[in-house]
Amino acid sequence: MKTNSTNSTKVLYFTLTAYFDTGLFKYLYFIIALSLYAFIVGSNVLLIVVICVNRSLHEPMYMFLCSLFVNELYGSTGLFPFLLLQILSDVHTVSAPLCFLQVFCVFTYAGVGLLNLAVMSYDRYLAICYPLQYRTLMTMWKVAFLIAVTWLPRFLVVVIITSLSASLQLCGNIINKVYCDNQSIVKLACSDTTVTNISGVIVSALTIFVPLTLIFFTYVRILKVCFSGSKQTRQKAVSTCTPHLVSLLNFSFGSFLEVLQSRFNNNNVPNMLKIFLSLYFLACQPLFNPVLYGLKMSSIRKSLRNTQCISQRLLQLLWKF
Repeated sequence: MKTNSTNSTKVLYFTLTAYFDTGLFKYLYFIIALSLYAFIVGSNVLLIVVICVNRSLHEPMYMFLCSLFVNELYGSTGLFPFLLLQILSDVHTVSAPLCFLQVFCVFTYAGVGLLNLAVMSYDRYLAICYPLQYRTLMTMWKVAFLIAVTWLPRFLVVVIITSLSASLQLCGNIINKVYCDNQSIVKLACSDTTVTNISGVIVSALTIFVPLTLIFFTYVRILKVCFSGSKQTRQKAVSTCTPHLVSLLNFSFGSFLEVLQSRFNNNNVPNMLKIFLSLYFLACQPLFNPVLYGLKMSSIRKSLRNTQCISQRLLQLLWKF
């Protein structure tokens, strides 16, 4: 719906056209989506609690992991409650303020996720290449600073980008996706988008290339140390870097799919494939990371078992009372 005046076009809501009528199957899709969201929340919260309550895990690597899990909760919460409502709804519209709020969540989630992975690679670089100096190089104050740098600047930048998009005059309200994203809204503009486009390109370039450059540099140095070091050094590098690399590859693949959808016309793509591509970026990483780190890292597995044993003992004591 639009209200027109002489100088502006005010969009009150957006219509999401990637949804289609599934009949009674919508209840099945709702249960599947709800189950996925419950698993994401449960697994990420569990690992955050395990890291926070176990003093043995109060190390830089696990603090960065905790930040990563918080971001997965943040990104998935920006999608799933909205998605669950849309699945049950017969009219797939979203108010403009809620749409821009989702744009803000998606934009910040993407940037924070990649920066967090870059900081984790820097931490592994110091641990493997400078093991004797690691404690002095990576203090808890430095950890807090790096986590703050990962989150705060991204929020400020996205506030500016989202404000620029919200100020545009729009000539339509059709978004060909299952959720709102910035590029889809900019495509609807009938006013000059030069400032918005240039700002978006600069922010995207900095968001992608700066973290990737840091990751590339750190892993070149790590590989150099591994090839020239002992077998024990190689084993340590493999055990700590493998989950990070797999997570990075999965995140990069999801980001690539998101960029393809945002920048190119996907009207000829089948609906089910379009929905899968839209959801992969915001759903698979939050599902993937807790399983990856929870299963792969022995210290987290051990802490999970200890936590389970303590919980069982508490339940037994409560049962006796």
